[in-house]
Amino acid sequence: MSEKDLKAMYRTRTEGQFPETIELLGRTLEKVENLRYGTNPHQPAAFYKPTGAAQLALGAYVMLKTGKSGLSQTNLEDMHHALGILKYMERPACTVMKHCNPSGAAIQQEGMTLAEVYQRARDADAQAAFGSVVAFNVEVDADTATEIMQTIVEGVAAPAFSETALAIFNDHARFKRNKDIRIVKTPAFSGLPKYTDDTPNAWEIKVFDDGSVVLAQPYLSRLKSANDFVPAYNDHPKKGRIDIARQPTNQELDDLLFAWRVNLHVRSNGVVIARNGQTLAVGTGEQDRVGAVQQAIHKAQMKYKGSESLDGAVMASDGFFPFRDAVDAATAAGVTALAQPGGSVNDYDAIAACNEKGATMVFTLERCFSHH
Repeated sequence: MSEKDLKAMYRTRTEGQFPETIELLGRTLEKVENLRYGTNPHQPAAFYKPTGAAQLALGAYVMLKTGKSGLSQTNLEDMHHALGILKYMERPACTVMKHCNPSGAAIQQEGMTLAEVYQRARDADAQAAFGSVVAFNVEVDADTATEIMQTIVEGVAAPAFSETALAIFNDHARFKRNKDIRIVKTPAFSGLPKYTDDTPNAWEIKVFDDGSVVLAQPYLSRLKSANDFVPAYNDHPKKGRIDIARQPTNQELDDLLFAWRVNLHVRSNGVVIARNGQTLAVGTGEQDRVGAVQQAIHKAQMKYKGSESLDGAVMASDGFFPFRDAVDAATAAGVTALAQPGGSVNDYDAIAACNEKGATMVFTLERCFSHH
């Protein structure tokens, strides 16, 4: 295979034989389109949506700009996970997705434009943002579109785009490097199920190589607001009761809720470090908890932030801390507030570690492992 062929395989559709409709769990699904390819270029794939049902998210997307060869399975998966984060955001927000994990996310702070929100999400990990899929929960305007076109982006998904924004995305003379960008309009997705008292509208399905299947209820959260956090405490059988000594500030609570919601779609073991509505680093896919923390700290301090301190940052962990080592690593780096599910036999030690450093900790009373 020549170098030209190698490059071409990423822009060429891999055709497969897929039926126009399929029956799945009592539902009829109709084919939306054949995709560019599946997870890898040699895997054909097609996208289906249920018939006769209100389409709240990707099932009724509209391609406003297809690029050279349309969407791949990974593009759709990135959009799916992005919307799974953004549906919880109550202010304008942006997620930058790479390989089904957020490389960066940001939510609007007072007086901030959408272009600035995007810049913060992108620059949380500017290296990983190259070739990413970007998603928003509000209309994309011209200034934001111009900023997006400064670097290579695979695709942009949002519930609306201004006419001037679309003209910028199609200005190939001005933005030659990004001429194949894909622009996807989604239906408004705020109505998707989010909380544990919502009614799920689909199953999560995991299919194994032998055709066997696991069905699961999709993830729904108990946390509707920061008021649903619980100050960390533990009743130890030998050491007695311990309570977190310091309560979080309003900014810490806002950042903890933001970080937790981003973590809903981070591959476990996952941690999210954030400050002032911006992720500073995401630790993902590690086999041990402290490894995920150390990975995120390394990203934030060394690879992307130089020697900048993490003072005043918060950290959300998708699982509890089995030992105090992860807490010690985070607080030593400057993290002042932590959110975790609670329920570890070593919660006492984790709380004590926070109290020793003047940090605060809240329990979510839910775990958000994601093994996508």
